[in-house]
Amino acid sequence: MTKAERLDKVLSNLGYGSRSEIKKDISLGKILVNGIVSKDPAKKVFLTDSIQYGDEILKRKEHYYFQMNKAPDCITATEDKREKTVMDYLIGRHKKMNLFPVGRLDKETEGLLIFTTDGKFAHLYTSPKHLIDKEYYVEVEGILEQSDIDAFESGVTLDDGYKTLPGRLILLEQKDSISTTQDSISIREEDVGNSTSESTKLSYAKVIIREGKNRQIRRMFQSLGKSVLYLRREKMGSIVLDPNLKVGEYRELSEREIQSFFH
Repeated sequence: MTKAERLDKVLSNLGYGSRSEIKKDISLGKILVNGIVSKDPAKKVFLTDSIQYGDEILKRKEHYYFQMNKAPDCITATEDKREKTVMDYLIGRHKKMNLFPVGRLDKETEGLLIFTTDGKFAHLYTSPKHLIDKEYYVEVEGILEQSDIDAFESGVTLDDGYKTLPGRLILLEQKDSISTTQDSISIREEDVGNSTSESTKLSYAKVIIREGKNRQIRRMFQSLGKSVLYLRREKMGSIVLDPNLKVGEYRELSEREIQSFFH
């Protein structure tokens, strides 16, 4: 059985307000524990206890897990004085639930980002010891060749001299001209500069790596003489980006998804 926690702490961790705000509501008799009004903020409660806050019966878990389709206008941080962060996309009480992002995505990169309150899970998914696969969809200016695929498999030396762990580069499609892709939501004019010449070469691929160095995929392609136009993370371990999530949207993970990364 999980340990008992103070009633005011439980409600605060669920994002219902600050400890002082919650203590006031408790004193006013707004909280019921197992059907009985509780006016003691220090009352110990277990996950098995039923807690009602006003008209709402709380759905409590030991930890909480969400996935977000990260937007390309924010950094992966819990707070920043100058930049918009992924936390700004959380709404309602989720802003106050002590959620934090697992790992990071570069500012301009879109796609799967996991949020949790579970520190052990975050360590599992980010520790170099565990080497969790991360899968990306990438659009590259230039033609990808077998030599590029081979370079990913053996490890690419970055601009600072670091050689990456072996990864996978899977070619999906190549096109001769950007003119055939202008309707694509993932290729934007500002991404490719002012040139719309028919001689522009584009490659579409999947990338699978097990590290998360700063701007790693962009730097890997840069070392190979290619430029990344668009990058989206689609999978992290067993968790797959929900195709129904628009950029900037998020949802709680299902029980099945949660169990998948613990087995």
